[in-house]
Amino acid sequence: SNRDETMELEARTRTNVLHSDSVFVQFMVDYKQTKQLPIGEAVHSDIFSVGGHQWRIECYPRGSHENDKGKYLSIFLKHMSRTTRVKAIFEAFLMDKDGDPCDTVTKISGVHEFPINKDGDSNDDDAVIDWGWSRFARGTMLQNYYVTEGHITIMCGIMVINDSSIPVPPSDIGFHLGCLLDHTDGTDMSFTIDGETFHAHRAVLAARSPVFRAELFGSMAEATMTSITLHEIAPATFKAMLRFIYTDSLPGEDKLGDSSAKIFQDLLAAADRYALDWLKLMCAQKLWDKVSADTVATTLACAETYNCMELKSKCIDFLAVEENFKEAAFTDAYALLVLKFPSVAAELRKKVMT
Repeated sequence: SNRDETMELEARTRTNVLHSDSVFVQFMVDYKQTKQLPIGEAVHSDIFSVGGHQWRIECYPRGSHENDKGKYLSIFLKHMSRTTRVKAIFEAFLMDKDGDPCDTVTKISGVHEFPINKDGDSNDDDAVIDWGWSRFARGTMLQNYYVTEGHITIMCGIMVINDSSIPVPPSDIGFHLGCLLDHTDGTDMSFTIDGETFHAHRAVLAARSPVFRAELFGSMAEATMTSITLHEIAPATFKAMLRFIYTDSLPGEDKLGDSSAKIFQDLLAAADRYALDWLKLMCAQKLWDKVSADTVATTLACAETYNCMELKSKCIDFLAVEENFKEAAFTDAYALLVLKFPSVAAELRKKVMT
């Protein structure tokens, strides 16, 4: 058939892999050269890989069907891997002369299965049907609106649908370890804070925190103790940290109430103390989500105190905005910040001056 014929004309392909299952292909076609092609002859892209399959874009500058009389540009996606079926979504649009995507010439397919066979189990070359649009764009529009430096640029996006026949649920190890913590099954040590006792498993704590590992399995006195009294940490903070150690989860906002900012500041401090880096960043994100001109100074002081550079940088950027600084500078928290951390004020001045 005509659709299987391709011309080796000038066409430049650039691929941008967004994910292992999705890709954008920039397909540039020499317009002056290809507009002389016979109807039904194509210029094709380089073969590219996405979702573990091989693909190719095929462009018919004068259309893929004789009955359209060469009035349309056709675009098709060809599945080059013949051994495995796959589902994908195909999108294509033209770039205008300003290099912007064109809203009027944009096509998006539904979920489409490749390859489609005319005769059921037949898998020969003649049976394969490509997916795309025979009337993608009128040829008369191309010269006026879409030819830049002699080329037309077509952007094509392909997303492969991972349609596994055996769905795998998310990991539930956090749930089971949380139950282990709640039921105190097999606990071999405890912590006492302000009269409250928390039971735990020495091995779990050591596996999650290098500080606990050094304390509980090293040469420190705690290694031989089954009950440890902690100071300078609130029971609620330790409880939340212990829950995170077992489940990788934070308390829900509904359980924190209006004091959530204070709880996350305390939890960030505990994470720094026990070298729980992931918990530290999660708390930093929670604090950043709630930052305002009224809270930024307190948040910045927390970040500086507990060496959270990511949160500190965000707060300094926030204060570098003139409107934010004018409002925050009149708060008591900002005055305390400057008094306690003059180096932070110097960093802010440097940021504003650059």
